Amino acid sequence: MRFDPFRELDRLAERTISPAARTMPMEALRRGDEFAAYLDLPGVNPDDVDVTVEKNVVTIRARRMPQREEGDEVIADERTYGEFTRQLFLGDNLDPGGLTADLSDGVLTLRIPVDEASKPRRIALAASERDGDSTEREDTSASAASSSR
Repeated sequence: MRFDPFRELDRLAERTISPAARTMPMEALRRGDEFAAYLDLPGVNPDDVDVTVEKNVVTIRARRMPQREEGDEVIADERTYGEFTRQLFLGDNLDPGGLTADLSDGVLTLRIPVDEASKPRRIALAASERDGDSTEREDTSASAASSSR
């Protein structure tokens, strides 16, 4: 491996620009009556992940440590280590009390149900008194027309 000063500069820039988003890339979507978020956490032990909810803010903390052991000679190291934090701000239409989290195959899956009050629902139309009045008027005018014949 040759030393490339520009490559080292690129690595340094990558580590300083938005490190949390880069280390926890996310895909978020709505699927039916729930919101799902998938965050990549490769090489992170489930014991090193902490998910908390306070009001409408979900905080994810994850820690990844290097695989080095004493006596190892590091040839290349492009991985990021340490503690990473990311916050998700939930809309009022979600129920943070129903949040579930699962870490499998390096992907943290969060599922948050849509609040019952925010789900679409059908509203029944109330019968209007006006409709009843117009029917009576039609009947009265029809009987007046038939009696004038």
